[in-house]
Amino acid sequence: MQRSKQRFELKLIAGQTTLAVVYLCLSTPNFDDYCMKAIIFPGQGSQFPGMGKELYQTNPIAKTLFEEANSILGFKITDILFEGTEEDLRQTKVTQPAVFLHSVILFRCQEALMADAVAGHSLGEFSALVANGCLRFEDGLKLVYQRALAMQKACEQNPGTMAAILGLDDAKVEEICADIKEEIVVAANYNNPGQLVISGSLKGIEIACERMKLAGAKRALPLSVGGAFHSPLMEPARAELQDAIANTHFAVPSCPVYQNVNGRPSIQPEEIQQNLIAQLTAPVRWTQSVLAMGNSGIQEFVECGPGKVLQGMVKKILPESTVSGI
Repeated sequence: MQRSKQRFELKLIAGQTTLAVVYLCLSTPNFDDYCMKAIIFPGQGSQFPGMGKELYQTNPIAKTLFEEANSILGFKITDILFEGTEEDLRQTKVTQPAVFLHSVILFRCQEALMADAVAGHSLGEFSALVANGCLRFEDGLKLVYQRALAMQKACEQNPGTMAAILGLDDAKVEEICADIKEEIVVAANYNNPGQLVISGSLKGIEIACERMKLAGAKRALPLSVGGAFHSPLMEPARAELQDAIANTHFAVPSCPVYQNVNGRPSIQPEEIQQNLIAQLTAPVRWTQSVLAMGNSGIQEFVECGPGKVLQGMVKKILPESTVSGI
């Protein structure tokens, strides 16, 4: 007898204090061919001039949402998105809402795009939470813009930078960072095996890069970024964003989100909120998130948003997986 395919819906078990889900089976054919899918959303750095313009011009849903965003933000971000230069888009207060909008609106314009899980890299986690229904579009955009402004202020208050370390084990990178006592330097982005981004004070990153090279790193590349993201130097931004996140309604999502701070799935709104608050000063555990999704049975990853960076990362982490982009 042929088994039926199952599409999984997630429900929170009332009264439970730990993560618990009930899988409700909806009958459709060919269960044996079913491939679990995750939709993943990029973060800051994936932006490019003109992104979203064609979508705005050709899709009425996109046009409505872009115009709604202009109204929410109080300025015409579409002018910067569609006609701005790379330099215009590099401003943190513009970059973050721009990438968020492109990703979420692109997702909203897809027909029947189903997912068993979602995840986002840093800023992309907000896009993921709108995609799975945990956040409303308006609330997600407001939080992203507040996050961008808070991070910009933190960068001015606590100058810092980041660097990509290639070809060194994660444990060795962590050890070198921990040994630099006189400055702040931490592991910030676990992007894929052999590529870890560190974050910290200007002097700290300079010292760390020299020590990484001496330890055998293939490359230690300072990045052209505005600050020490995902490090203790972002504490002023975390404190500022905490109240905004706590006062925003988070609904039970339609599927789990694999969160940056721990690489684990969550569907409980309160847990999601706390992890989102912690994200600003904690590392992005992308490698751990992708491995966890793979271990849960997810075989297909669809990147939704500008660029293809996450597709490359996923392939390095799970070579047997299927990756694609929208």
